[in-house]
Amino acid sequence: MPYALAVVSLIAVTDRERAALETLFQLYSYDWSELLPLELGDDGRFADHALRPFTEHAAGHHAFVIRAGARLAGFALVVDRSRLTGVEGIFDMAEFFVVRGARRGGVGRAAACAIFDRFPGRWEIRQRPDNRDATAFWRRVVDRYTDGRYEEHVWNDARWVGPVQTFVASPTAGRA
Repeated sequence: MPYALAVVSLIAVTDRERAALETLFQLYSYDWSELLPLELGDDGRFADHALRPFTEHAAGHHAFVIRAGARLAGFALVVDRSRLTGVEGIFDMAEFFVVRGARRGGVGRAAACAIFDRFPGRWEIRQRPDNRDATAFWRRVVDRYTDGRYEEHVWNDARWVGPVQTFVASPTAGRA
């Protein structure tokens, strides 16, 4: 069954899903290596130290694998604190990845909306300015999820450089 026709689900990462998350993170790092100076280690893998708080279940860090039907389709990493200001109670989409074969079929949008519903409240979603596809994706998803009730700011300081969408997630948000 094609990814686009499958039901999308989020699975909280436990020790059982850890290997899948670590493998997906390698694909994610490979994609990023076009934009960032990421280098392979001698073992043929990208460093994955950014995953440790999520795989070690640190407080305020939430990791999910995304499935489309039975097929692995990506992952999402969420933090309970603003990366921009350090304020608690603002959810931050630390990392979000959908495998190439599942893109442009609604899998990412469905997963993002499921995450927002799971964590109602204030959100910040950041993109690097050179990642135009991500910015376009998040603008579409957040606009549809909030029925246009979001703000976008362009940050340019020591904490972050790039666009940031801010909004309040609610499971009853008007989504068409």
